[in-house]
Amino acid sequence: MSNDPERFDSMLLAMAQQHEGGVKELLGTIVSFLARKTDFFIGGKEGEWEKVVKDTFYVHAKKAKEEADKIKKEKEEADRRLKEIQQKKEQERLAQDFEPATVTELTDQEANKMLEDIEKEKQSKTEDGSGDGSPTSSKSEIPDEDDDPAEKGKLKPNSGNGCDLENYRWTQTLEEVELRVPLRQVLRPRDLLVIINKRHLKVGIKGQPLIIDGELDADVKVEESTWVLQDGRNLLVNLEKVNKMNWWGRLVTTDPEISTRKINPEPSKLSDLDGETRGLVEKMMYDQRQKEMGLPTSDEQKKQDVLKNIFGFYRNLRIFCFGN
Repeated sequence: MSNDPERFDSMLLAMAQQHEGGVKELLGTIVSFLARKTDFFIGGKEGEWEKVVKDTFYVHAKKAKEEADKIKKEKEEADRRLKEIQQKKEQERLAQDFEPATVTELTDQEANKMLEDIEKEKQSKTEDGSGDGSPTSSKSEIPDEDDDPAEKGKLKPNSGNGCDLENYRWTQTLEEVELRVPLRQVLRPRDLLVIINKRHLKVGIKGQPLIIDGELDADVKVEESTWVLQDGRNLLVNLEKVNKMNWWGRLVTTDPEISTRKINPEPSKLSDLDGETRGLVEKMMYDQRQKEMGLPTSDEQKKQDVLKNIFGFYRNLRIFCFGN
């Protein structure tokens, strides 16, 4: 435990949030402490403190580079595996397309009953004005999501899959929510009130009415959620989601709701997700594009393929039994 540098992370993060000038100002505070409260600069030989600083920074710079290289390599490996999986799935799909159909032998009674059902279905569809009775689909038959009562009144997401409101703006990924609050005046961190609970958020300026005080759309990890004041004028709050499979429809329950159907995840982030989550996101993106073009979703395509296979089987059976 004594050699674990991460045990000071929360303390250092709190210090960093108090330094509006960033890393340079934070380092200045630490070095000032060493100069005022210790003999770091004068207790050793000439130039020894410079060697300590240089060696320490080089050690951690090397670790940071190694970690960055490791993450890059893991990402490249994940991309390679994803590509292999996609190629394998495409090969399996092509193999299925050319798989020979199987023929099940029917009794004369079953065949006659099947043909009667086909004729009745064709006659019914002809009377309804659907032509020769073959399965068809058109854009007009696919309901527009804007006509869905559940979507009425919902806002279109902003470019970050969140919402731009009067006093703040929020965006999201599957992992986290980012909140930006312009303060319209220069403030210090101690002037702000930010309370993050598992399902509740309070944000405001001390002595003034709260800007946000409401129940969050879903649970967050309090210990991994942070906030920081940028340039004295902008408050940035990062909320880590507990459920990383769902999109938020609003930041707090008093906000207007956005349409999560219209969310468009950033493709460049897909490789960072685990296989199951990535598959769900890719399916969501595909279905969204299909809807925008008036085309069937992946589930609707599967249903149509089943209908086509059944109809083709019936047609081949009729030709086999009775000829043209």
